[in-house]
Amino acid sequence: MYIDQFADYLKLERNYSEKTVSSYRRDLVLFSQFLSGLDEQLDLLTADRDTVRLWVVDMMDKGAATTTVNRKLSTLRSFYRFLRIRGLVSSSPVHGVKGPKNSKPLPQFVKESEMNELLDDTDLGQGFIGIRNRTVIAVFYETGMRMAELIGLDDRDIDFASRTIKVTGKRDKQRFIPFGNELENSLRAYLDARNQEFGPTEGAFFLSRKGERIPRHQVYLLVKDALTKVSDVQKKSPHVLRHTFATSMLNNDAELGAVKELLGHNSLQTTEIYVHTTFQELKEIYKQAHPRA
Repeated sequence: MYIDQFADYLKLERNYSEKTVSSYRRDLVLFSQFLSGLDEQLDLLTADRDTVRLWVVDMMDKGAATTTVNRKLSTLRSFYRFLRIRGLVSSSPVHGVKGPKNSKPLPQFVKESEMNELLDDTDLGQGFIGIRNRTVIAVFYETGMRMAELIGLDDRDIDFASRTIKVTGKRDKQRFIPFGNELENSLRAYLDARNQEFGPTEGAFFLSRKGERIPRHQVYLLVKDALTKVSDVQKKSPHVLRHTFATSMLNNDAELGAVKELLGHNSLQTTEIYVHTTFQELKEIYKQAHPRA
């Protein structure tokens, strides 16, 4: 009866869609069934805070996602707010009940073998475009810079004498990223191809077919197309290559603080997520390799 009244309220007074109302109704029916399973005397009006907490524990034990549990708690909060307005209960049993924290998904990254295949053995286009595309991929993978940082690179930001790239990050904060022989060769090859294509230029480092600063959507598409050739990673974006850089560094014994500086993070906590990523990779390797895993 109370569930029907609440559903009518959502539909007629709050103008909620039929789909949303059905979702609320389903959550409340499940909670009601849980209550009757605990004690035949329990119902929606007599439920207390402990029974709500037991329901949360029961859902988590059955493998419900944290987002699902928190959504169902949100349903209960709305329902008991409605009952209080109608004078059917004096207080809400959901008050003070905290849902489980939503776990942040681990950053996705491309395997080292796949990156080697991409940079060494994969056709990324012909002429200037092919060389540019490969260099863009190499810069992302070997420096970990953000897409906006790469697009904003100017010729003067590349210092071959010191082998550093000056990057302007968020809030115009600048940092210097070192690079090695392999990336230097890629950068010089790109400059040669660019000069042959457009003649000597100054200003933007990475150019489009029209000789203008490469736009954001072109960078995104070229990375997506390139990663599709070698990897089944779900997300295929420049930011995945930034994750790949960080993961590769930590997998090869780089200090966390150094990776933080290279990525331009303000907090070490932001960088620590990659430690969890590398540990997750170790777990997968263990499961695949150990006979008793």
